[in-house]
Amino acid sequence: MMKATQPHRSDLGVLSNLRHDIPAGIAVFLVAVPLCLGIAMASGAPLFSGLIAGIMGGILVPLVSRSALGVSGPAAGLAVIVLTAIQDLGFETFLLALVVAGIIQAGMGIAKAGIIGYFFPSSVISGMLAGIGIIIFIKQVPHALGYDRDYEGDLSFFQGDGYNSFNELSHILNFITPGAIIISIISLVILILWELPVMKTNRIFKLFPGSLIAVFVGILISQLLRIFYPELTLETEHLVSIPVAETSADLLSQFIFPDFSQFNNPQVYLTALTLAIVASLETLLCVEAADKLDVDKRVTPTNRELIAQGLANSASGLIGGLPITQVIVRSSANIQAGAKTKASAFVHGLLLLITVMLIPALLNLIPLACLAAILFVVGYKLAKPALFVKMYKTGMYHFIPFLATILGLVFTNLLLGIGIGLVIALLCVLLENYKVSGYYHEEHEDKTFIIRLSEQVSFLNKANILKTLGRIPDHSKVVIDASDSRYIDYDVYEIINNFKAEAKRKDIQLKIINLNGYGSLEPVDKALLGKNNNQSTVYDSSVSASEHN
Repeated sequence: MMKATQPHRSDLGVLSNLRHDIPAGIAVFLVAVPLCLGIAMASGAPLFSGLIAGIMGGILVPLVSRSALGVSGPAAGLAVIVLTAIQDLGFETFLLALVVAGIIQAGMGIAKAGIIGYFFPSSVISGMLAGIGIIIFIKQVPHALGYDRDYEGDLSFFQGDGYNSFNELSHILNFITPGAIIISIISLVILILWELPVMKTNRIFKLFPGSLIAVFVGILISQLLRIFYPELTLETEHLVSIPVAETSADLLSQFIFPDFSQFNNPQVYLTALTLAIVASLETLLCVEAADKLDVDKRVTPTNRELIAQGLANSASGLIGGLPITQVIVRSSANIQAGAKTKASAFVHGLLLLITVMLIPALLNLIPLACLAAILFVVGYKLAKPALFVKMYKTGMYHFIPFLATILGLVFTNLLLGIGIGLVIALLCVLLENYKVSGYYHEEHEDKTFIIRLSEQVSFLNKANILKTLGRIPDHSKVVIDASDSRYIDYDVYEIINNFKAEAKRKDIQLKIINLNGYGSLEPVDKALLGKNNNQSTVYDSSVSASEHN
C-alpha cells in the first residue's frame, strides 16, 4: 500500500493562518503597486507590464513554489538589462526572449542548479538584508518629503536624474512638498503605534494592519487638503499612478504579445540566457535571505523555486509582462507584516489583479509619501542596530564580509554589492584557514614536537604547516602523524616529503606515521594501528650527529 505524500511545511496550515496571511498580503500589495509601476518605468516598458509581472509573481509562483514567505514580482536589479534589451530588440522581441529565459530557468531547476544558493555565506546574506534596509530607508526620504521624480523601487546608488543616493538628499530640500510631509509623518506615527505591544495584543487592532490604516488615513488627509487647503494639494506625481482603462477593450489593448517571427534571431537567445542567469541568481539570494528571516526557519527547495520562477517568467512574457524574481523588499515586508504561509503572496497577487481590472482609479488616490512611511519601517527592521552588534560578536571574519556587503550594496547595486561581499568573505575564509590549521601541534620540554594532521588537510593549510615546520629548531625530535587523515592535498604531502631532507640537514629525528600518499585516503583502523605500528608507514631519520658526519 502506497504511503500518502506528506505536504511540505510551507503548505501546512494555509486555511488556519489566513487571519495572519490576508492582512500581510494587503500590506505587501500596497508596497508592490508603486514598485511594479516604478520598475516598469525604469525598464523603458509600458507601466502595465510591471503590473502584469506583479500579478504573475503573486498568483502563479505560489501555486508551484514551496517558499513559505517569499514574494515575487518585477525586480529593480534587472531594470538596466531589460532597458538595454528593449532598446536593442524592440519590446515584442524582448518578450520572446523572456519566454525563452523562463524555459531556460525552469530547465536549470530540473537540472538541480538551485544548489548554487547554498554557497553564499550567512555573513553575506545578513549584509544583503541590512544593506537593502539602509537603501530602502535612504531612497524613501525623497518620497516622504514630496520629491517623486525618481521611480519607486530604484535601489542603485546613481539615480536616474544624475544624482546619487546621498547628494540627492541635499538637492531635494529645494523641492519639499508640505502636504507630503504631513502625510508621511502622520502615517509613520500610526505605524509606530501599531508596533507597540499593547496594540499587538489587542484583538480589534490585530484585525486591521497598521499599513492599511496608514494608507486610509493618508488618502483621507490628501482629500481634506484638496478641499480645505488647495495650496497644499498633492499633484499627480505625488500619487500612485496606475493606467486606467475606460472599457474592457482598452484593458485588453494593454496586453502585448511576443514576436514569434524572431525565433531565428541569435540575439534573442543571448538576451534570454542573460535574463535567466541574473534572475535565477537574484531569486536564490532572496530565497536565502527570506529563509533567514523566517521565525519558523523553513527551508525553501531552491530547484523547485527556479522551476516556479521559470514558468512565471514565460507566462509573463507571453502576455506582455516584465521579468520576475523573488524580491527581498516585498518578501521582507511580507514577513514583517506577520505572514505565516505562501497564501499571503497569493493574496497580494489576487488584489493586484482585482484592483487593476476593477478599481484602478481608487489606487491612484494613494500618496507615495504614505507608502514611504511603510517602507521606512521595513528598512529599519532589516537594518536594526541589534543586528550589527550580533554580527560583531560573531568575530571579525564574519563582521568584515557583513560590512563589505552593506557598503557594496549602498554604493553600487544589489548584484555587484553581493559580489564584493562574497570576495571579501572568501578572503576571510583563506585567512581563517591560515590561522586555524589542518593539524594539532604539541611541543614538549625535551624538544619533541608532535604534529597530528586532521581529517581534511587542504592547500589552504599549506602556509601554516610550512611556517610551523620552519620554526622547529635543530637537534629536535619531530613526529608527524597522519593516522586521522582522510584527505591530504598534494601540496602538503610535498612539503612533508621535502622536510625529510631538511630534517637530516638540521639533525632532526623525524618520524612520519601513516602518510600513505595524497588525495582521498582509505580510513585507518586506529585499534589495529595501536596494536601494530607496522601497519603504518614510518620514515625514521633518527640519526645522530656523529653518524651523520
